[in-house]
Amino acid sequence: MTFIEFKKSLLDAEISLPKFCKLIKISDKNLQSYKKKGDVPNTIAVIVTCFVKLHQQGVDYRHLVEHLNLTKQTKTGGFKKKSDINGLIIKKSPHDPDIEQKEAPSIDHKKTKKKRNEED
Repeated sequence: MTFIEFKKSLLDAEISLPKFCKLIKISDKNLQSYKKKGDVPNTIAVIVTCFVKLHQQGVDYRHLVEHLNLTKQTKTGGFKKKSDINGLIIKKSPHDPDIEQKEAPSIDHKKTKKKRNEED
């Protein structure tokens, strides 16, 4: 589904883009980024198509979706720094003592470089 078709479907479902994002708990910016790409993901296309059909049949899809108590997803990952991969120290998490966190030791790069120069 193209972004233009998606926007037309929102009109058919009588919901604005910001309200659609709020309803299904996704970022408005994330959805707007598909405008540049041209197409929306299949899951978004399926959702908006279902909303249109439900609206045409007189079903209050907003109430159905709100009843799901969806939560907004947040990014928690990303790339690890090189120092996070090498030489790990384990400590208990302050949030949950049963979970251990791994932490890289701090390295003094000036001393390391100086040692290498002395060895040569």
